[in-house]
Amino acid sequence: MLSGRILTTNGWITGSIDFSDRIHRILEGPAASGLTILPGFVDLHVHGAAGTDIMEGGDAGAIVARRHAQHGTTALLGTTLTAREADIRRALRGLAGTIAQRPQGGARMLGVHLEGPFLNMRRLGAQPPDVIPASLELVRSLHAMAPIRVLTMAPEVDGHLALIPQLAALGIRVQIGHSAGSYEDGVAALRAGASGFTHLFNGMTGMTHYQPGVVGAALAHAEYAEIIPDLQHVSSGALLAALRAIPRLYGVTDATSATGMPDGEYALGTQRVVKCGGCVRLATGSLAGSVLTMDQALRNLVALGLDLADASHRLSRYPADYLGETDRGRLAPGAWADIVVLDGSLRPVAVFVEGEEIDLTTTNHPETR
Repeated sequence: MLSGRILTTNGWITGSIDFSDRIHRILEGPAASGLTILPGFVDLHVHGAAGTDIMEGGDAGAIVARRHAQHGTTALLGTTLTAREADIRRALRGLAGTIAQRPQGGARMLGVHLEGPFLNMRRLGAQPPDVIPASLELVRSLHAMAPIRVLTMAPEVDGHLALIPQLAALGIRVQIGHSAGSYEDGVAALRAGASGFTHLFNGMTGMTHYQPGVVGAALAHAEYAEIIPDLQHVSSGALLAALRAIPRLYGVTDATSATGMPDGEYALGTQRVVKCGGCVRLATGSLAGSVLTMDQALRNLVALGLDLADASHRLSRYPADYLGETDRGRLAPGAWADIVVLDGSLRPVAVFVEGEEIDLTTTNHPETR
């Protein structure tokens, strides 16, 4: 039983929440504390944390799930990078075990976000150059190893547009990203069954008044899109514009192995990246993922002027809805007891994943919180 100010599916109440692995009751009444109780965060784009990269395979997914849980993330997608097929398969073999059984003390791994290798060479960003064209046979083979819930694709690459309806029929959310395509390419992909955009503004053609680009397609037509609210990948003004344009814009971390670690050099797939001053960069100086956590994303959105409930929805309910996970990302009877409890500074003081209380102090690696 927890008590405080609770964000329910019907809005704020003061009261208590009774739960085991799932939520039993939410009752209005006096609260024993001034704490804020929100649904746990759902992060659909996570490459790593705690010095560990998802592409390492093995138990990397479990390590990453534990570290992000300490920051209020209760469900996530393990996210791959463009790589040789053998390396992608190694990562998926490792993720399959974490998906099948939630690691003790960790977030629930809901599946895979396959970010690459079906990208455009001209918009790789920090991705390695091991791109290949997509095929239904290859995606089915990878999907059989570990469930692919989200797949990033450049729709303008030959053969990709025709493939989108077939991937959507498999239950995969196809996202437009790492694309050098036009506005028209973006619109065509949405009409073919694509359902979102990967880290909006980053890794795609920008918008001008004559050439709206992929960004323009998102702002004009998208219901859902992910964005990195670390205030480094996207300026405050661009983020606010996207919030006005896209009804269910949701935040992701795009977190790398450098998340929760001291400044230094870390792995991002086969790339080496450097964490310095709260960001991660390639040797060229380009941004290469982030060290963002979802609790910091919440504080950033509130600092931009979002109401706390709106900010919460964009980090919990909307990404859960996007995946069709109707019993996560919300506090309601029958939903999983995925709960984050925050103090007056919006910092986690307790986190529960499917009713298990997460130890917020024990870490496997040195951490700067």
